[in-house]
Amino acid sequence: MLKQRVITAVIMAAIFLAAIAWLPLAGLALLFGLLVAMGAWEWSSLAGLNNPAIRFAYVLLICLLMGGAYAHYQIGGESRPEPLQSLFGLACLWWSVALLWVKGYPGSALFWRSVPMRMVLGVLLLVPAWLASVYLLSFPRGGLLMIVLVMVVAAADIGAYFAGRHFGRHKLAEHVSPKKTWEGFWGGVAACAILAAVLWTLMPGRADHIGLGAVLSIIVISGLASVVGDLTVSMVKRESGVKDTGSLLPGHGGVLDRLDSLSAAAPVFALGLLLVGW
Repeated sequence: MLKQRVITAVIMAAIFLAAIAWLPLAGLALLFGLLVAMGAWEWSSLAGLNNPAIRFAYVLLICLLMGGAYAHYQIGGESRPEPLQSLFGLACLWWSVALLWVKGYPGSALFWRSVPMRMVLGVLLLVPAWLASVYLLSFPRGGLLMIVLVMVVAAADIGAYFAGRHFGRHKLAEHVSPKKTWEGFWGGVAACAILAAVLWTLMPGRADHIGLGAVLSIIVISGLASVVGDLTVSMVKRESGVKDTGSLLPGHGGVLDRLDSLSAAAPVFALGLLLVGW
C-alpha cells in the first residue's frame, strides 16, 4: 500500500509541475476545474445523491459556478483585489463554522445532515478553493505561489504524521478521525513554521517586501486551515459510512481525498497574501 501510495504521489506531482510550467492561466483553470468537477462527482455521493442524472446536474452546477466566478471577477484580466478579498474572507468564515461542526460532531450533524445542506457544503468546499487557486496563478510567479501552497499542505500533513506516530497520545477529534492527535497537530504547526523560515530566507529582496512575521502567519494559518479541511471531509465521510471518497487514485482513495486539505488552505493563503499587500 505504501509503495502504491508513493508511486501515485510521484505521478501526481510530475503532472502538477508540468502543468504549472507549460500551461497558460486558462489551461490551468480548466485543468483545476476538471479536478474540482471530479471531486464534485465524489461529493455528490457523500451528499446523498444516488441518481446519476442528479449527480451529473450537481457537477454541472459546480462547473457553472466556477465559470461564472472566473468571468465575474475577471481573473487574469483587470481583476480588482477588494471583491476577492471579501469573498475569501467569507470563505474563511465558513471554514471557522466548519471547525465548530467538527469539534461538535456527532451532535453538529443536526445542522448539516440533510441532503440540501450537504449539497451547499460541497459548493462552499470546492468553488472558493478553485477560485483562490486560479487567482494565485494569475499573480506574477503565480505558479511558484501554487507550489508553495501545496508545500504548506504537505508540511502540515507530514509533520502531523511523524509527530503523531512518535508522540501521539491525546486525541484531536476522536469522533471524526480517531488517529489524529494534538501532538500530531503541533508537529504539523512546527513543520509549517520551519517551512516558512526557509522560504523567507530564499525570498529575493525579502526585507523590502514582506517580513518574516507575515510569512510565518500566512503559512502557519494556511497549514492549520488544511487540517480543518481534512477533518471536515472526514466528518462527512464518517456520517456517510465510507472510508474514501472514491478509488480513482491508487493508495490515496478519491480525488476529493487529495483536495480536502487544499480546499480550506487555498482561500486562507490567498487572503493572507492580499492582506499583506503581495
